Amino acid sequence: MAKRDYYDILGINKAASASEIKKAYRKKAIKYHPDKNPDDKNAEEKFKEAAEAYEILSDGDKKARYDQYGHQAFEGGGFGGSGSMNMDDIFSQFGDIFGGGAGFGGFGGFGGQRQRVVKGSNLRIRVKLTLEEIANGVEKKVKVKRKRQADGVTYKSCSTCNGSGQVTRITNTILGRMQTASPCTACGGSGQIIDKRPSNSDSQGFVIDVETVSIKIPAGVVDGMQLKVTGKGNASPGNGVSGDLLVAITEESHPILQREGDNLHYDLYVSLSEAILGSSIEIDTVTGKVRLKIEAGVQSGKILRLRSKGIPNINGYSRGDLLVHINVWTPKTLSKEQKSFFEKMKNDEHFSPKPESSDKSFFEKVKDMFS
Repeated sequence: MAKRDYYDILGINKAASASEIKKAYRKKAIKYHPDKNPDDKNAEEKFKEAAEAYEILSDGDKKARYDQYGHQAFEGGGFGGSGSMNMDDIFSQFGDIFGGGAGFGGFGGFGGQRQRVVKGSNLRIRVKLTLEEIANGVEKKVKVKRKRQADGVTYKSCSTCNGSGQVTRITNTILGRMQTASPCTACGGSGQIIDKRPSNSDSQGFVIDVETVSIKIPAGVVDGMQLKVTGKGNASPGNGVSGDLLVAITEESHPILQREGDNLHYDLYVSLSEAILGSSIEIDTVTGKVRLKIEAGVQSGKILRLRSKGIPNINGYSRGDLLVHINVWTPKTLSKEQKSFFEKMKNDEHFSPKPESSDKSFFEKVKDMFS
């Protein structure tokens, strides 16, 4: 089933400001909050859906990538945006959307005594890809240094918050008594503190491991795009969830091809003889070798368009083209005989430039390239 547009979920347009996005999310979250809709699976799904949309649209970088590439920017090749978020993730990340966890209208403070799930820190790596790998998609295996919980670590309930992960405070206001909740500073909100740990672990009970992680990279990614491998970051203390592995894409330059969006450009040099007599030339593309027919009398600057021989669109809608630019190579040195031949041809009418009305100017050719 296709995922709904994030803007439609929150009922806003792309021009919405940060405050408008936050306001729209708060409205949806209140409407579908599980405390207000107990045992309503449909409301719970809509609550999660709104949180997923807010996570992307409230982050400037994520929003820009979503506007350009849609859901595929976060989900291509098994990478997720917030699709794996559970209720605890939502309350821990966006609980302040209701005003710092204050009780609201009798709905149990929107999450009430839900224990805060602590998430481990994210890791970031950079992966270099060739143009061929980008065109066809690739699976990369990388070694990552991750923090994991050491064997033999045991935890006990935090005495400060009695294992809830939160401390509550009641204050008197002109509107009456207000209850607020905040993460426990003693346990970091996990509700647990270390009881015993092995000597080779750090103060949080972690050790460093080198793990080989397999990353499936979809075809059509672009330089600078960031993908996410869920749960492959550092571990979290206690019963928390691991952070994520953020993968930044770097596109290596190609010795022959130049990329422009989903299209590729190829400069093909032909000799005077090939240009005059015509030829058949084999060239390399990202999808394999292709044989081109060069017509007799071809002019320098002519562009041959090879349909669907470029880069697949990241959203999977189409594939770009390969644009072959013909350049007639003029020799700089000639033998005495060759020079004599061209001296004779200098005034020959067949060698005099005769542009035809069908020959397009440089600017018309550029315009055609993008039409």
